[in-house]
Amino acid sequence: MKYNFNKLWKKLIDLNMTKSDLVEKSGVSRSSLSRMKRGYPIALDCLMRICNALNCELGDIMEIEAQ
Repeated sequence: MKYNFNKLWKKLIDLNMTKSDLVEKSGVSRSSLSRMKRGYPIALDCLMRICNALNCELGDIMEIEAQ
């Protein structure tokens, strides 16, 4: 499976936030964001912290693509 986080990057643009802002607000590490940028899976805990920080649901920030 491949994970697509394009919705997250668009949401950050819409909210006028940088990735650094997201790291600060959510507490996720930069390495987790780097993994997301490459489409790699990350821990559900990290995803939920991002969702809590952005006040959204998991489907608002990611999609799972079949290979």
